[in-house]
Amino acid sequence: MAGLNLLPWREEAREESRKQFIMMAISSVALGVLTVFSGYTWMQGNISYQEERNAILNTEIKSLDKTIAKIKTLDATRKALLDRIEIIDTLQSTRPSIVHLFDEMVKSLPQGLYLTKLEQKGNNIKLVGKSESNARVSSYMEKLDRSVWLSSSNLSILSKDKKQGDIRLRKFVLNVTQLLKPEMTDTSKGRE
Repeated sequence: MAGLNLLPWREEAREESRKQFIMMAISSVALGVLTVFSGYTWMQGNISYQEERNAILNTEIKSLDKTIAKIKTLDATRKALLDRIEIIDTLQSTRPSIVHLFDEMVKSLPQGLYLTKLEQKGNNIKLVGKSESNARVSSYMEKLDRSVWLSSSNLSILSKDKKQGDIRLRKFVLNVTQLLKPEMTDTSKGRE
């Protein structure tokens, strides 16, 4: 047994173990570097993909902003046109009312009473005139109230004016409301 020498075998086992350790360390480092590199490459790919998507979205957003601006101008144009149409419809619907207004004024005007001024603001009409007596003004108010195109006559001022010849005229101011559509449901109103 003296011929057995175990020292070189142990030395070779240590050397082999050291080489395996170095190979494991190098392969671990290489695997770590490869993992970091592949992770970095994957992240860069995702970042560039997201940047491309963001660029596409920004382009689409700019395109949609232009479309929204066009829509806003079209909405403003549409609103202006609808306002014009509404004004035209209002004018068309009230066109015959002025004819009826003057017709009612003439039919209701009694003898000895004349108008000097007629002023209209919306549906309110201010009548200024002169009369020979208070009874004629009262009669005129009653006729206006019976009209299907006028209502709510209200006497604001009644005052004596200058004497013209043998007749003393009284100045009056009446406020009347014009009805755009006649009230046909009220049977007490009628034309004379």
